[in-house]
Amino acid sequence: MTIIKEHKITLNEFFKLPETKPASEFINGKIIQKPMPQGEHSRLQIKLCTTINQVVETQKIAYAFPELRCTFCNVTIVPDISIFRWQRIPKTTSGKISNRFEIHPDWVIEILSPEQQQKTVLTKLLHCSRNGTELGWLMNPEEESVLAVFAGQKVELYTGDDMLPIIPGIELDLTVAEVFGWLNFG
Repeated sequence: MTIIKEHKITLNEFFKLPETKPASEFINGKIIQKPMPQGEHSRLQIKLCTTINQVVETQKIAYAFPELRCTFCNVTIVPDISIFRWQRIPKTTSGKISNRFEIHPDWVIEILSPEQQQKTVLTKLLHCSRNGTELGWLMNPEEESVLAVFAGQKVELYTGDDMLPIIPGIELDLTVAEVFGWLNFG
């Protein structure tokens, strides 16, 4: 985690700054640059997006977006995966998907990178929970665990053969072991 600016600025000031790679987020008046994704992170991110979208896209239930900037309640974040229910996906007047998402995701997935502080990522998930997000996952590849943050900021830890919680309306059965098993290429 790299904090780019120590002094507090406004969200409008943040948007006037040039985009960074990897993306920077604006949380609690601070600019925090996300770490560069590595192998485990990239594998889990693409596998989860693909798996979720195979279940939800055809029936127009929801859609999982990787690295999508979401701006709401005076923060702008770029979750590893943001899942939006289909009817909530912002669209232009012509029906195309909007470039700007100025609403909270319905489900957020964060994959902890080795150099990230769990507290920073959990702060982001708790902000989402306080502002309408139904479910957040904090995935820890090193510990092969998932910390789930539910509406009302209820928190549960999942490991091993535990079934992972999914937002209502999405028919998907995944265990923690199955998801982290995707990392094995042997």
